[in-house]
Amino acid sequence: MKIGIPREVKILEGRIALIPDAAGHLVRQGHTVYIERDAGQLSGYTDEDYRQVGVEILPDAASLYQAAQMIVKVKEPQPQEFGYLREDHLLFSYLHLAAEPALTEALLKIGLTGVAFETVQVGRQLPLLAPMSDIAGRIAAQIGTQLLYQPQGGRGVLLGGLPAAERGNVVILGAGVAGGNAALMAAAMGANVTVFDRNRDKLAAMRELGANVTGLYSFETAIHEAVTQADLLIGAVLIPGAKAPHLVSAETVREMRDGSVIIDISVDQGGCIETTRPTNYENPTFIWEGVVHFGVTNMPGAVPRTASQALSAALVPYILRLTEPNWREQPDLRSGINVEAGKRVLKTLLDK
Repeated sequence: MKIGIPREVKILEGRIALIPDAAGHLVRQGHTVYIERDAGQLSGYTDEDYRQVGVEILPDAASLYQAAQMIVKVKEPQPQEFGYLREDHLLFSYLHLAAEPALTEALLKIGLTGVAFETVQVGRQLPLLAPMSDIAGRIAAQIGTQLLYQPQGGRGVLLGGLPAAERGNVVILGAGVAGGNAALMAAAMGANVTVFDRNRDKLAAMRELGANVTGLYSFETAIHEAVTQADLLIGAVLIPGAKAPHLVSAETVREMRDGSVIIDISVDQGGCIETTRPTNYENPTFIWEGVVHFGVTNMPGAVPRTASQALSAALVPYILRLTEPNWREQPDLRSGINVEAGKRVLKTLLDK
């Protein structure tokens, strides 16, 4: 198959879907791999790195999309890319269509087959979302500590505290991969961490992170009480293929202290905090009712080399399977199909 890797055009998105080692592996399996010129540059990979493993460098996006049958990219197509996509393309990328009705309609009009990383499901696991959730959770805690600095508009709280100074309070909604990694980092910093989830096993795993971590069931009143006392609130709720539910209302956010920080990892799926809206790394934050909000929709893009390596390792086996004639008969790949031949296939996309 002819596989194309375009340069990402989302604002300050430095990731590349396949690093040279991964692309070279596909070449050795008999496939033709194209990459757009300088597509790997922000991840630290040069065109020569790709050329040495047998990848063909194409000069621009138009020629890349024209040559390829399968398009493998990181982020969902941006409006300036719609014109390159064709009905016969197999698009394999993050899509997050539940929060992107305009993109959904564009892909339906084109009539291509779109397989979304975030809905490829094995049992209850999301193997192509997990690597980026690992990263998003970790950097959510790291970014949150910086946004709490007074010059950044924060309360001026050091999360871990120190002798004679109180610890900061971190509240995390969701104990999945992203939330669990956020809790791991926040706990290691010494903060008081409260994690909400409905799964007892996940809550037990959170307690094992340390004596400063509490796992609680997601009762509305308990969430409200904890959030109003939080220095840092991290949203990490996911329903595969559907919009995230709002677990924190605007009224609750109004009760948070000035300079508190909200980071909503769920923003790709609409956000689990009512006051969240999408931002980017050029303008990552906004202040609403005195509370700092961070809603960057491509959080792992801040560490593109690490993220590209982790994502490539997860993608290659699935790309190889997508080149097989019977790939639609494989349950995990079938679960990844969001749009096909002008129809919505994943029913939860806009139905919730």
